[in-house]
Amino acid sequence: MKIRLLLLVFILPLFMYAQPEYKVVASKILKQKRDIKIQLPRNYSSNTEKSYPVIYVLDGDYLFEPVAGNVDYYSYWEDMPEAIVVGINQRGYRNKDVFYDKVNFFPADTGADFFEFVGMELMPVIDKNYRTANFSIAMGHDLTANFINYFLFKEKPLFKGYVNLSPDYASEMHDRIANSLEFAEQKTWYYLATGSEDVNNLRTDILQFHQKMSSLSNDLVHYYFDDFENQNHYNLVGKAIPSALQQMFIVYRPIAQKDFRKLSTKESENYYQYLENKYEQIQELYGLQIPVRSNDILEISELIIKEEKWDQLKDLAKLAEQEHPDKMIGNYLMGMYYEKEGDPKRALKEYQSAYAKEKIAFLDQDYLIQKIDQIKADFGD
Repeated sequence: MKIRLLLLVFILPLFMYAQPEYKVVASKILKQKRDIKIQLPRNYSSNTEKSYPVIYVLDGDYLFEPVAGNVDYYSYWEDMPEAIVVGINQRGYRNKDVFYDKVNFFPADTGADFFEFVGMELMPVIDKNYRTANFSIAMGHDLTANFINYFLFKEKPLFKGYVNLSPDYASEMHDRIANSLEFAEQKTWYYLATGSEDVNNLRTDILQFHQKMSSLSNDLVHYYFDDFENQNHYNLVGKAIPSALQQMFIVYRPIAQKDFRKLSTKESENYYQYLENKYEQIQELYGLQIPVRSNDILEISELIIKEEKWDQLKDLAKLAEQEHPDKMIGNYLMGMYYEKEGDPKRALKEYQSAYAKEKIAFLDQDYLIQKIDQIKADFGD
């Protein structure tokens, strides 16, 4: 019996991961049915008001699983938002899907059809059937990495993020991509990766393109480049996917120790405003409106208290109460504000209100009792 219970401990968590759905899309453009894989966030069915970014993965027959696994992992730790992952299986069709004219180097024939399938059929189907946010990313590897860039050349690009894993760029792509990014009118994320053991001609071409991108001056474009030591054309993918996700969503992640240390050196910083700006950026960049994390509030409160910026603490307390009315944090911070302002009666009232609410981090009933008893000892009942 103990062995069975032990096995359950290890096996049950596996079923808690998001399970992929396998769908067939009947394409009028391609005149055939195409297989796709879809991974929804773990709590998709219960969060009925929530919308999600979408990550479209070409070469879905082998790239979907590593992308989906990384998305599930990093979103679990809030280093990126939960996202819908869509993989397009291209086994048996890949060379036809990515076909381009050898004169003008744009998609032609079967390649032009696949281009229209993605933009005019698949993406509308996903938007219609799932709760999608206005933020999508395309990923590809060598030939399919080259292909995703054609969507960048549209008057209104379909994707905001482009993850190029050891791309096999067509002729003229360097100039076309650089020009499109230089004059992009919307926020765009562009990620490029190679490895020291990559295919020689691809690596040389990628490094040349990276050099060209060094002169990019458009502030709307976020460009990232990785050159992985001792990684070849295939295993660099395992390092590039998490790196791309982390860098593209760096603003989204909770306040990290690195951010905290950097902020702590800026005594003149309006810490409360920094927090507000961070979440406004999340909404602006990714089209996501999320509650201010309670741990982020605690991190900022530590800096505010250290610098004795009590007006900021009052504003932070109001924000905490607004965002997390069922948790102790709002009343606790307001109580501390009144305590520092020399109003023990109002501080005591706030601490007592916090006592009945949900604990968070070090804030629990025992801690509040200490605060309440200290005020009573110092100022009387």
